[in-house]
Amino acid sequence: MHKLMASARKEFLLLIRDIGGIAILFVMPLILIVTITLIQDSTFKTVTDAKIPILVVNNDHGNVSETIMEGLKESNAFEVILNESEENSKDLVFKGKYQLAIVIPENLSSGLEQKVAHNVDGIIAKFGLEEEKNTSPKAIVHSKEVKLYFDPATQISFKSSVKNGIDKMVSKIETQSIYKAFQEQITDDPTEAIFETENFITFKEILPKENNKELIPNSVQHNVPAWTLFAIFFIIVPLSINIVKEKSQGTFVRLRTNPVSYTTVLGGKTLVYLVVCLVQFVLMLSVGVFLFPAIGLPTLDISGRLPLLFVVAIFAGLAAIGLGLLLGTIAKTQEQSAPFGATFVVILAALGGVWVPVFIMPKFMQTLSNISPMNWGLNAFYDVFLRQGSLLDILPEISLLFLFFIATTLIAIVYNEKKNTV
Repeated sequence: MHKLMASARKEFLLLIRDIGGIAILFVMPLILIVTITLIQDSTFKTVTDAKIPILVVNNDHGNVSETIMEGLKESNAFEVILNESEENSKDLVFKGKYQLAIVIPENLSSGLEQKVAHNVDGIIAKFGLEEEKNTSPKAIVHSKEVKLYFDPATQISFKSSVKNGIDKMVSKIETQSIYKAFQEQITDDPTEAIFETENFITFKEILPKENNKELIPNSVQHNVPAWTLFAIFFIIVPLSINIVKEKSQGTFVRLRTNPVSYTTVLGGKTLVYLVVCLVQFVLMLSVGVFLFPAIGLPTLDISGRLPLLFVVAIFAGLAAIGLGLLLGTIAKTQEQSAPFGATFVVILAALGGVWVPVFIMPKFMQTLSNISPMNWGLNAFYDVFLRQGSLLDILPEISLLFLFFIATTLIAIVYNEKKNTV
């Protein structure tokens, strides 16, 4: 135990003498998490909090176009700006001034009424309900086209949601027009409601509740655990560099002349860097709880979750330390360990879902993400933050993290022993 504490003290002294390393470990992650959360916050806000300005060219000025305009305004997702020129609207959108322009064609309302009337007349005639057969030829009604101009930089998901929303709105208008035409043909009383035009099938989103309050995920709950993991795993860079530096400076040679095993040396490093990981974790939580509300972001709610969060942070820290010990043991120079460590952390973060959610990745990448320790840690954090999980729920993830630490540390010890016995 005395040797282990001495090794830990030595590692602590080395760490606090490296001011640049401390800045990388503590300051940069804080800047990163604030910046990313501010950028992504609008993605998680409700549509009433952030309206997207769009251009609308209304060439119809009829009932259908009025219904479309009302639907766009009532959605609370858009700030509707009228424009008279289609060409001007297209130029503004293609130059990135607006994300979307909607062009409603001429005679849309009258064309729809004519088309519906012809269809209804045909159906009634087939059933023999017409009093007098109209032998006059029917005018050809051409289909109408609502044009959508999107900014070339607009994401496909936004395009799809807008198209689906407008398609649903137009379909509802057509359905109501058909009901109205039938009603006018069947009854002479316009106030008599024969058809019920309200949707029979609706949907309702059921969210988990706590104390009768719905739990709605926000940008803070997603970003704090994700970038906390990124910061924790980034310690493999200074940790591996310190190990390589000790080898190049002959520190390990001097240690081998004393009755100190490599396991003890790695144990001292593990203790110190595990404390570093927990300090990083506390700083990240503090930013979410105290700083974010001050700059207009949602508050991170950790009430009742703190013990489980610390459990996840401890095992995630151990996994990161194990990887750092292995990299430092195998690498021969700092030029090998530093770039490889930084790049490898980025790869693990990308695979683990820190940047892009795993469920939107290709199938192959989704399968590959299962081998990333960041994915295990992130799922455990989400179980606690978003799914109200218990210790039993996060047990599979923290078990994988601990096994990863054991495996990487054992490989480092075995590799070092074989290298020094040759």
